Amino acid sequence: MGYLRRGESFELDPVSLALGERESIRGKVLFPVNGLGEFGGIRDAAPDAWGRRVIEARLKAPANGLLEVEYLLHAGGDRVGALDVREDIKSPDSASASDMHSLEYVLQASEAVENGAPVPTNLERFLGSGPSAGGARPKASVRDGDGALWLAKFPANGDRFDVARAESCTLELARRCGLTVPEVRHQDIGGRPVMLIRRFDRYWSQVGQKPPEGALHDTRPGEGRIEGRLPFVSGLTLTACSELESPDKTYADLGRAIHKYVHLDRVKADGEEMFARMVFNIFVTNDDDHLRNHGFIRDPRRNGWVLSPLYDVVPHPVLASERRLHLGVGEHGKLATLDNALSHYAAFMPARPTAIGIMRRVWGEVREWMTCFEEHGADKKLLDQLSRAFRDISDIASPGLEAEIRRGT
Repeated sequence: MGYLRRGESFELDPVSLALGERESIRGKVLFPVNGLGEFGGIRDAAPDAWGRRVIEARLKAPANGLLEVEYLLHAGGDRVGALDVREDIKSPDSASASDMHSLEYVLQASEAVENGAPVPTNLERFLGSGPSAGGARPKASVRDGDGALWLAKFPANGDRFDVARAESCTLELARRCGLTVPEVRHQDIGGRPVMLIRRFDRYWSQVGQKPPEGALHDTRPGEGRIEGRLPFVSGLTLTACSELESPDKTYADLGRAIHKYVHLDRVKADGEEMFARMVFNIFVTNDDDHLRNHGFIRDPRRNGWVLSPLYDVVPHPVLASERRLHLGVGEHGKLATLDNALSHYAAFMPARPTAIGIMRRVWGEVREWMTCFEEHGADKKLLDQLSRAFRDISDIASPGLEAEIRRGT
């Protein structure tokens, strides 16, 4: 009830905890929608698979041996989004990110966790960086010399190619396609490839001022500036479903969620970008496009939700000529073709020519993927390993649609 009285309060979960009718919910017990076991906005602040493993290693607990509230408490102050969880209001901040200079030690600690080995005593303090971000792969939050927060993504056992280089190059390719991508770096740490990506849920602005127009993830620390936290919810939350229900959802569901929950100023641009991301995923065979890999942040300049920058995009080389994404694409389910994507364009934008133009723009960049990858450090071995992931337009478009897309080039 005290939260509702705060002037700066907002919905932590725009689906289950909407604040449009504050008086109607004051003093009432609220429950998650659709019979979910937890509120999505709180679930998004909890550690995912990798973070849980790190917490278990730090507390010397067996796999899944802690109460859910313990995982939530131990995720640390650098967790994704603006929500923090502490034992009480007087508990100190538990910021956990290491600095860039300690990255090799963080990597070594992460390798011990992944291998199920005891973490050496001298490395235990570097485990605090690990629980702050989602996903199953090894990763940790780190701060650069200026204090900006980054996510470091490490190699995993069983990698068949340099995933760090592949992901960083793919994100740079997505940037060329006009998609919103944070700053990305690739570093060699102790002979191991590591990708670094700016955390888009943090921004820097002058004390007492809203941040300037432009990309919040591009703001930098500086004199008189403080770090702000951006609320974050996943696609799971905005589509009001559980992890198990994610494969039953579609890109059109995300498109409808954008029209319902995103700030009016951004509905058009974000709807078109979501469609472009689907098309991009089809071209590069990114079939790990589940709902946790789509996110939304709350923009303090608009006091509303907007589509987050792109993240977790890795090509998947496969032999099959007929491919599917995790989420439904169109009338033919998950089938990864441009015709299928076009069948549901109206969930993202009103005009079919706009959808065709987006396909044309994405194809125009993706067909030069090798050049982009080479410019960002990919060697011939990696190009050969990834070549089966990238689709030629004739593989994923009917002759009529291909001709329509080509006409504008």
